[in-house]
Amino acid sequence: MGEFELIDRHFKPKPVAARLQQASAAPDSIATPVVLGIGDDCALLQPAPGMQLAISTDMLVEGRHFLPDVAPARLGHKALAVNLSDLAACGAEPLACTLALALPPERARDDAWLAALAGGLWALADAQRCPLVGGDTTAGPLNLCLTVFGQVPAGQALRRDGARVGDDVWVSGALGHARLALGALRGEWTLPPQLLAAARTRLECPTPRIALGLALRGIAHSAADVSDGLAGDLGHILRASAVGACLDAQETMKTIAAGAFSASAAGLFDRQTLLRLALTGGDDYELVFTAPPDARSAVQAAGQASATPLARIGRIEAEPGLRLLGADGRIEPLAARAFDHFAP
Repeated sequence: MGEFELIDRHFKPKPVAARLQQASAAPDSIATPVVLGIGDDCALLQPAPGMQLAISTDMLVEGRHFLPDVAPARLGHKALAVNLSDLAACGAEPLACTLALALPPERARDDAWLAALAGGLWALADAQRCPLVGGDTTAGPLNLCLTVFGQVPAGQALRRDGARVGDDVWVSGALGHARLALGALRGEWTLPPQLLAAARTRLECPTPRIALGLALRGIAHSAADVSDGLAGDLGHILRASAVGACLDAQETMKTIAAGAFSASAAGLFDRQTLLRLALTGGDDYELVFTAPPDARSAVQAAGQASATPLARIGRIEAEPGLRLLGADGRIEPLAARAFDHFAP
């Protein structure tokens, strides 16, 4: 199968996605900005009046970002989900995406694998109204690089540089589950089969918090997605905003004992390990954000409206740096270093 046949078979718009691209032709439908999609030298997008474009690119490399045995449908899902998570952190509505795909020869010949990969991507693209409008394919080590385009009303984007002294620090969902799965798959620890399956789903099939990001516009002062660990990604907010923060160790640790990883399962690890997983696990693709204390009811309403669990875990302070308040009342400095691909 050649390059263009591969694109036509797996990455041209399917009926549901095609309807999204054509929705603007129907007066009673939601308008779409896709003027021209796959098939020309460029795609053409037309954002709504008064909107700013939000653009983000993420790359997934085999052996670095995902294991070779990952299910292809999950890989297709995650490749788009990690990009949509950036739009969520910005409070942006998805518009479209492009895919640059490098394939080893054996994958390019595996039609069933390609169909599953494309199916996982298309399912999330359709669910989030984010059609694939172009890209590139080439031979090489397995690599998926997606760029997403979103829109946000001018001046309403959630940014890293907006945190203010006195703000609450919030996180969505559960933290550390992806790192739990990765540790088990690497042989660092053993998890019961049911727990491993649930944690591996979090690692390979994260949920982008688009609805929450949209609901937080006008409420949150700052936001970032938690891709490289809570401490590191919150650290990005602190540096951009020239502030510091103190996190409650007990409340932060609770974020890992959620969903499938219940309080009983938490007994598999000591408290320090649980806290470390919550703070530095990475691959969570949740949102960390700050908002003023008088907006707590509005934040909770945003969580309910988007069906997203939220936890208030700390406070923004004037003193630079990140600190941790222990159960014994002691405050200790905490390294706010995010994952770095080129760190020694």
